[in-house]
Amino acid sequence: MSHNSEISKAEQRRLAVASATLGPWRAAAAVGGLGGGVALALGTIGDGIGLGVLAWALSVALMLFFMVGGAGAVLGDRPGAGSGDDRRIRRWAAAHPWRVAAVPGALMVAADVVVRQALTTQGIFASVWDGLWRGVMVVAVVGLVGRFSRGRG
Repeated sequence: MSHNSEISKAEQRRLAVASATLGPWRAAAAVGGLGGGVALALGTIGDGIGLGVLAWALSVALMLFFMVGGAGAVLGDRPGAGSGDDRRIRRWAAAHPWRVAAVPGALMVAADVVVRQALTTQGIFASVWDGLWRGVMVVAVVGLVGRFSRGRG
């Protein structure tokens, strides 16, 4: 699995999704929930309670969730990281952080568009735009964490 030329594009997509599933999603849910709660409290203090504030807080929660989970997925092979297959997938993820980062980034875009369409009167293009820039932020953070963590012990 060390050479990309030996792996088809479809297999690379499956590896990216498989590696993303190995992230610390419970911890990511805790961080996202905490961040979303703080965002909701700050939004309520500033603007009062409303669906727009709730949508913003959920977007913050989702963004933190996907950043923490995705970053944990690209950190690669760790001692005690599970079965041999898990270790191979983690090594692949550590070697290809940008491909892995695309998975939580795409999920962030989709989830954010759904939240904004369900809770606000925002048009579809504005919802997609908001989702895209948040997805790009998730990809950037996850990809950079993976890229710069390769040199660690």
